[in-house]
Amino acid sequence: MKKDKNWPVLNFIELQDTVETLHQWLQIVGKIRLRTMPWQNHSWHTALYVTPRGYSTQAISYEGRMFQIDFDFKKHELLIESSEAEPLTMELRSRTVADFYKELFEKLSSIGVNVKIHGAPNEMDPAIPFAENTINKTYDPKAANTIWRAMMKATGVFNEFRSEFIGKCSPVHLFWGAFDLAVTRFSGNPAPLHKGGMPNMPLEVMQEAYSKEVSSAGFWIGSKDSPMPAFYAYAYPSDEKFGEQSVGPKEAFYSKEMGEFFLKYEDVQKSEDPEKMLFEFLQSTYIAATKISTWDQAGLEKQD
Repeated sequence: MKKDKNWPVLNFIELQDTVETLHQWLQIVGKIRLRTMPWQNHSWHTALYVTPRGYSTQAISYEGRMFQIDFDFKKHELLIESSEAEPLTMELRSRTVADFYKELFEKLSSIGVNVKIHGAPNEMDPAIPFAENTINKTYDPKAANTIWRAMMKATGVFNEFRSEFIGKCSPVHLFWGAFDLAVTRFSGNPAPLHKGGMPNMPLEVMQEAYSKEVSSAGFWIGSKDSPMPAFYAYAYPSDEKFGEQSVGPKEAFYSKEMGEFFLKYEDVQKSEDPEKMLFEFLQSTYIAATKISTWDQAGLEKQD
């Protein structure tokens, strides 16, 4: 990987209001993808993808045609494209979630895309219905662009990491539930039934997502209760032995409360070689996961 020190600074306190509004908008667009895509294992059909301009649903087949919704953080607009209609745009600006929700569905209806979604966010508490949310209404173009550029940098390293694995592995995708970028490797072994516990998340969804043994890593932008953008890694199933494993770099740490390893985004951003530091974290935490279970590493990884 080529060394690139041009990773953006993320100050969550400065980004917070935009993060909270954008998170709601992502949930709305993500739920449209959820309702119009055929089911894929572990809810992969629901995720969004990082693009050279922002985030995208990618192409969605719908009643014999295709449509796609893209966030563009260069022009600061939402682009709605259809195989059967001219492109439509919505300005990304400070506006309430309720206003964004109303205009988006009006535009979709105008091109014959009539979708009904669950009209409240998941993985949030409280889960204010989108049509009633006049609280989140901040959009700072610079903040939105900075968040996207950080996601883009992380995506490059995640894709490099993903290429080393020849077993079942998820795409590098953006889950709108928690606003986190993730990549997950699977051992192929069955896992015990997950007990759930995520707010406003159906138990059956969690149990299907974790029906197989995984080693997962990702990038989370942070929240009001935990204002620290960070990379994370966990194993399922897991136990205390996972946290006892030695991982790198030296800045990485284990949270007993969360049952996960963390590496602060700030430490990566400030390092001499951000890609190398992040890749070490991804690889060493994966190795830690394999040591507490029975992964067939020889059969799942590229051999030199």
